Amino acid sequence: MTDKATILIVDDAPSNIQILAAILKKTFHIKVATNGSDCLKIATTEPKPDLILLDVEMPDMNGYEVCERLMGDEKKPIPIIFVTGRNNDGDEEKGLNLGAVDYITKPISPAIVLARVKTHIELKQQRDAFEVMAMHDQLTGIYNRHYLIEAAQHKIARATRHKQPLSLLMLDIDHFKAVNDTYGHSKGDEVLQEVSQVLKTQNRTEDVVARFGGEEFIILLDQCDSDSAEQKSQYLRKTIEELNPSGIKITISIGIAQLNQTGDSFDDLLKRADLAVYQAKDQGRNCVVVG
Repeated sequence: MTDKATILIVDDAPSNIQILAAILKKTFHIKVATNGSDCLKIATTEPKPDLILLDVEMPDMNGYEVCERLMGDEKKPIPIIFVTGRNNDGDEEKGLNLGAVDYITKPISPAIVLARVKTHIELKQQRDAFEVMAMHDQLTGIYNRHYLIEAAQHKIARATRHKQPLSLLMLDIDHFKAVNDTYGHSKGDEVLQEVSQVLKTQNRTEDVVARFGGEEFIILLDQCDSDSAEQKSQYLRKTIEELNPSGIKITISIGIAQLNQTGDSFDDLLKRADLAVYQAKDQGRNCVVVG
């Protein structure tokens, strides 16, 4: 593990916290809480811990209640290991049924605690890595079509509900087939990678930048009307025109579609932006058209 994972130890007895911290502090970052309320605050505040070691017997809110709250409130809950003096099968079954990944009984064995924590941290890191791979385009590192479609549905629903503007940009690299034919596919890949980095760095964190397929990219701009989207697009167009990735002169054509508050779907936005891109191509390429 290159970056140390963070373990949250939750126990109302300071001596128990000290014992667990002594076992884990050389390998992990440690956070502590002495009650359920503090645990919930720490567990829901960025940066969140990677794993929680949770006592069952606590005065204000027992560990089972804390576990249930965390599992219900979070889309991707933090792994929880119960560390408790309750050692009958019914208690362990209850904890695991609530969603905990493991159950360790007191008195604890330092070697067992360390081994199990390491195992569950490694499993979490593997899951996180797989999720990143599933959401990102493998060539360019930006979001992929699958993630875009899912994110767009949420953004469109929120923009419609709050009557906020939202714009979609479709960007297409002009004459990209000629780039591959002239310079080879490896150079074409380098062009896609450099263009992707420009699009990613020139947009806000809340915007979604995705490779839609081939040389096509989509940008979803939150709280952005078509006029602002056009200004943004012109800036991107000029930036790409001056980029010269791998020494190759390229340009892009951009089509813009603003969300219609009377019931636009993601497909509706895509169709209008796609039509606008075709119009940009017909107008000589390297230009922006609002659909």
